[in-house]
Amino acid sequence: MEPITHNPSQLPGWNIDNDPDNDPTYPMRTRTPDDHKGYSWERPTQQPINIEVLHSIERPNITAVFGTSVPPSGLSGVIRRFAFKYSENSYLHWLPLLVADRVNVVEGIIDDLAHGHVPNIFAEKGYKTEWKHDRTGLIIKLATAAALVGGAVVLLSSKGNKKDKIRSASR
Repeated sequence: MEPITHNPSQLPGWNIDNDPDNDPTYPMRTRTPDDHKGYSWERPTQQPINIEVLHSIERPNITAVFGTSVPPSGLSGVIRRFAFKYSENSYLHWLPLLVADRVNVVEGIIDDLAHGHVPNIFAEKGYKTEWKHDRTGLIIKLATAAALVGGAVVLLSSKGNKKDKIRSASR
């Protein structure tokens, strides 16, 4: 085994992109403003806006074309509206969007049950394929989920018992 060197120039491939003839970005460095005239284009016709469309506060307007299949609704929609009040470089934008996705999954399951359809979560999450191709990973995933749920139940139930013991001891 070769020793690790502290001199980067000794690493294989070091500085491989230093040759301007072999650098794909090199021509971009010498462009003039006149070269960019070829990049001009006309904005496509605006798609009719007949549903609520959430867009980044960094954009002055809505994109010309956007998806209309799932407009924001319910609790997940409220969370999404909150998230889009903040810049895309803020955790207050991305974290609520992640939460809204999880809430939307629960809303979908509740909606299915309300319409008399029992969702096949095992099939919809692809566990059959995962069982076929990554059995060990699936077992670890399910065991971890069971341990977390079991731990949460034990913690929550033990706190209730402590409160009861404190109440009975103070009488």
